[in-house]
This record gives sequence, C-alpha cells and structure tokens, in this order.
Amino acid sequence: MKLFSKTTPSLRSAALAVCLVACANAYAQDASKIGFVNTDRIFKEAGPAKAASAKIEQEFSKRGKEIEDMGTRLKTMSDKLDKDSAVLSEADRVKRQRELSDLDKDFQRRQREFREDLNQRRNEELASVLDRSNKVIRQIAEAEKYDIIFQDAVYVSPRIDITDKVIKALNGSK
Repeated sequence: MKLFSKTTPSLRSAALAVCLVACANAYAQDASKIGFVNTDRIFKEAGPAKAASAKIEQEFSKRGKEIEDMGTRLKTMSDKLDKDSAVLSEADRVKRQRELSDLDKDFQRRQREFREDLNQRRNEELASVLDRSNKVIRQIAEAEKYDIIFQDAVYVSPRIDITDKVIKALNGSK
C-alpha cells in the first residue's frame, strides 16, 4: 500500500495514459468499419457507365435526328403558312392548317415515344451498371472487412468514401 501512496503525479499520469491507450486499442479492434459509395459518381465516371451512355447515344441518335428534322419541317411549314395565309384561298389555308396540325400531332407522338423508349433503355443500362457496381462493392467489403457500406447519405467524410476504389475496380473488370 505504501508504494501507491508515494507515487508521483507524473507516474500516475503515465500509468493512466498506458491504460487509456490499451483501452483504445481494444476498442479499435472491435470498432465497425464503415464505407460510402457515391452512386452518382459511378454513373458519371465508371467505364461501364460511360460505355452504356455511348451505346444508348448510338442506338437513339438516328431517331433523335429524325425527330429533330421533323421539328424543323414543322417550324418551316408553320412559318410558311403564317407568311402565305393572307394570299391563300380559304380552302388552301384550311388544308395547310390541317396538314400542319396532323404533322404536329405526329411530331409530339414521336417525341413522347422517343423519350419513353430512351428513358426505358437508360434505366435498363443503369440497372446493369448498378448491379455490376454492387457486386464490386460486395467484393471490396468482403476483402477489406467492411461491416457496412452506404450508398446514400446527407454528409460523408472523405475518409470513408470508397467510390474511387469501386470506379477503379469497375474500370479494371471489363
């Protein structure tokens, strides 16, 4: 008992520090390992996502051009009708208005179908990219012993962001 009563304050502080370090190490071994993946960045920066975008662009560019040309033709017809309406007979004016109206309906229908088809294909391709990225995330999580990896958060410390690892793995696994 006399040993402890005669210890100096600095010796007691040192002993306390050793105990705290030992406790911290024990806690660190039991601490959870958390990660975060920014899905938006994967969709923008990963090779498979870029390839999917290029594939969709190529697949829909011809239809997009046709719709753009149809819009130009519609605008030209409308301008010509406005310009010529004063000199046209009533029957010709009504006929052109009907043609213009029919073309406008067809144009709007094709635009709507194009957008729907484009969105559907984009969603299919993004689902495929998301599926591949989720597999890569699971592999990283298992290999590096992560307890949980989030894909949506209000705030994320760069310290736990593993998006670059996932993008690198996706780009490497063609």
